[in-house]
Amino acid sequence: MKVLFLDHDGVICLSTEWGGRYKKQKKWGKRKLSMTSREVPLEYRFDNFNKKAVKVLNEILEETEAEIVVSSDWKLHCNLEEMGEYYESQGIIKKPISFTLKSHEYKWYDNNVFPWERQWDLEQCRSIEIKQYLVDHPEITNWVAVDDLIMSKKQKHNDEEFVFDWGLDNFVHTSKGDEGIKQLGIKEKIIKFLSNE
Repeated sequence: MKVLFLDHDGVICLSTEWGGRYKKQKKWGKRKLSMTSREVPLEYRFDNFNKKAVKVLNEILEETEAEIVVSSDWKLHCNLEEMGEYYESQGIIKKPISFTLKSHEYKWYDNNVFPWERQWDLEQCRSIEIKQYLVDHPEITNWVAVDDLIMSKKQKHNDEEFVFDWGLDNFVHTSKGDEGIKQLGIKEKIIKFLSNE
């Protein structure tokens, strides 16, 4: 099985769409401060996905026949069925098959000791969630994680190269929040990880 671990913000929900849910909720007019995000109807709960980014994602899914596992924090605001409905409403041709575990549910960290660093907190959590999913699903043959957070194993900072034990080998970084997955060369990198070559 081929799996695309997919973040949303900065990947398919671009910075041009950020905050759109507040406009939708204002138009809806029934959002109360006491309501949790899960109490808001699905169509008003999230920002929209960028149409061009969705087109690129669909091309990747068609070419690779990969399944989607949501690694985005959006998983905290809905269940899998609702996420699938939202994907459909946004024009994505496949519904996600699963979410990565929430950070308090993983066990991978217990057997892998490395320094926990505050500056990399989000990146470490998400990487470990993906590693735990891979441990729990040995049927996965090809995979890639796509995110605007930097989660690669090898990273350069101030001309110095670092190797992070918690980092991912199969990772594609969408560094431009207003372009995400439609950024030049990103689609090809993703397909290369998911291909059988």
